[in-house]
Amino acid sequence: MKNEIIIKPATKEDVPLILSFIKKIAEYEKLLHEVTATEEILRESLFGNKPSAEVIFAYADTKPVAYAIYFYNFSTFIGKKGLYLEDLFVLPEFRGEGIGKKMLLYLINKAAKENCGRMEWAVLDWNESAINFYKSLGAKPMDEWTIFRMDESAIQKVLSR
Repeated sequence: MKNEIIIKPATKEDVPLILSFIKKIAEYEKLLHEVTATEEILRESLFGNKPSAEVIFAYADTKPVAYAIYFYNFSTFIGKKGLYLEDLFVLPEFRGEGIGKKMLLYLINKAAKENCGRMEWAVLDWNESAINFYKSLGAKPMDEWTIFRMDESAIQKVLSR
């Protein structure tokens, strides 16, 4: 018998769990060396005076088996906010059970209730199973766009010129 899957928002007490899931997705994406987040940083960023993002967990009975981090952005073209999915990660032993889809549908419903004009996320180009999954739901890759990033050192370098 499959476990009952419950999705619920994270609380401040979940910060150690959030960090552990961040490390798990980073390891999966071969980017663990880039994780500099700490419990203190996450506590302030997610549950401080001006939260930057929100987190949900999927539980199989009482075991956390998946998480998602998202935040709201804004589209000038449509004049509405959008929901940006930063991370969606399901523990490997729970993949293929529909948990990722349930998490994504939860967020799609949230975006609709919040009157978001769109929902977006990035996928590593080698993650074919995720790409195929998202396409099966009707998501379209934005091939004509290139993501640019400045990390903290690049920001400081520009400011010191």
